[in-house]
Amino acid sequence: MTEPIRIVRLACIAALALSPLAALAQNVAIVNGKAVPKARVETLLSQAARGQPRTPELEQRAREEVVLREIFAQEAEKRGVAQSADYRAQMELVRQTVLIRELFDQFRQKNPVTDAEARAEYDKVKTQASGTEYHARHILVEKEDEAKKLIAQIKGGASFEELAKKNSKDTGSGEKGGDLDFAKPDAYVPEFSKAMVALKKGEMTETPVKTQFGYHIIRLEDVREAKFPDFDAVKPQLEQRIAQMKLQKYQEDLRKAAKTDFKFSSAQ
Repeated sequence: MTEPIRIVRLACIAALALSPLAALAQNVAIVNGKAVPKARVETLLSQAARGQPRTPELEQRAREEVVLREIFAQEAEKRGVAQSADYRAQMELVRQTVLIRELFDQFRQKNPVTDAEARAEYDKVKTQASGTEYHARHILVEKEDEAKKLIAQIKGGASFEELAKKNSKDTGSGEKGGDLDFAKPDAYVPEFSKAMVALKKGEMTETPVKTQFGYHIIRLEDVREAKFPDFDAVKPQLEQRIAQMKLQKYQEDLRKAAKTDFKFSSAQ
């Protein structure tokens, strides 16, 4: 055997020996002669690991999952499951789901929220949240006479807080001595708000205030200008909100542009 021929044969043998290693580098396993590509593991991890740290344990579970899926899928194919009408109908829904997800992901990537948009939204929300906040306490009872008796007791020196704990129908605030914390007037029903804002700090309503819930005795603890967090503190939430609004508009534009005889409900 000449030297060149021997070298060629040795090279062929080496290539054959290395080919399983090359396949192994591309695949996570071989199941019944069919390769399970590593790319499948990466796809599963990209979906399952959202918000989670990518640990060796998570990667191992992903490898096991794709191999098990291949084993089960091969058995399903063998039994003709893929030929059933139900399977095909479900696969069409899956196909649409993946397509739609990718469409919306591409839209988000091409339409990122700018700092200017986030700042404009911040100013808008801040303006809406500005105004005066009132820190009030109240006692809510069923009957007007009961409320009048409690007012007389408080004027006589009884503790507003203790009477609220014992008598208020509003058990949530009653347990805290009738404390409603700081809130803007529009957080309450109109009758309550009107009576509350007419009070000065430390004052109590002289007569019971009637609302749809019953009769209230209101005491104003404090007043302050509404506080609003700094831009940087709420920027992530603003960006998420704006991105969602952009996506909703995109979806609505697509719906309106589509030619269909289907009538959507007014809620759409």
